[in-house]
Amino acid sequence: MSLKTALVFPGQGSQRAGMLDNIPELDALDRLVDAAEALSDLELRTIVRLGGAEDLADTRVAQPLLYLADWAWGTILLESGVRPFALAGHSLGELAALALADVYSVEAGLELVVERSKLMATTAAATPGGMSAVLGMPSDDIRTAIGGIPNVWVANDNSTGQVVISGTHAALELAAEALAEAGARKIVPLAVAGPFHSPLMAPAAEAFAELLLGADFADARIPILQNTDPAPETDAGAIRTRLISQITQPVRWTETMAALAAEGPLTLIEAGPGSVLTGLAKRIDGVTPAAVESSDLEELVEGVLNGG
Repeated sequence: MSLKTALVFPGQGSQRAGMLDNIPELDALDRLVDAAEALSDLELRTIVRLGGAEDLADTRVAQPLLYLADWAWGTILLESGVRPFALAGHSLGELAALALADVYSVEAGLELVVERSKLMATTAAATPGGMSAVLGMPSDDIRTAIGGIPNVWVANDNSTGQVVISGTHAALELAAEALAEAGARKIVPLAVAGPFHSPLMAPAAEAFAELLLGADFADARIPILQNTDPAPETDAGAIRTRLISQITQPVRWTETMAALAAEGPLTLIEAGPGSVLTGLAKRIDGVTPAAVESSDLEELVEGVLNGG
């Protein structure tokens, strides 16, 4: 049986210095970085080459750069003949997936991403908080352990062994204590700028919803599995509705991977910087994950085109 192929796109946290440098030449990328600089009023080209981890963690920097890196790698794979049966993106990565599925143009998506990054940065500054990864505890047990603590929520259900919680700093401290007592193997604070994918981001979500309602969306030419609903979708209206609630709702990545794996033997290609999503998929039966940055691109494409 030949393997099906799905493309997945990483989100904030996968950014790193130099992440645009090893992307094979793509004529549009340089022009799009110029556009991102103009829209954001930031020297993104300099930051991505020379910036430190703190510079790159700035939401206004990370989101447009990741969007362009994800889109560029996805474009290269599609132009090489890879024909995925579905696309999915983790948080910010979902917006790159939508551009590659022609729900909107890459330029229109870039405008949305830059505005999203500004709104999320502003809301995070007004409501300080963060996120922590909880290792070695199922999501249902985590919800039970933190259920009595206000202002903390499950934000990313990434895999059976990794769940991310989000909330105010004080709530995260209390949650860490409760989770340790309940048997969590490890709780790791993440280097993010705010309590993303939680109700605390409601001001950003409400403003972004207005932008999405005014944007032109087309039916997806490749089915999309979205963070708020991992069922494959192509209808423009349904995709828009799902995206509207994404900023405040959890990333249902475990369910997304289960839905993809249910399609049968699968090659899962992480199209973007790093290998975070590849790592999360390594223990899923029937899934062969590969990250573009750590693979020989020609061999990877040849393997996909020859049926895995």
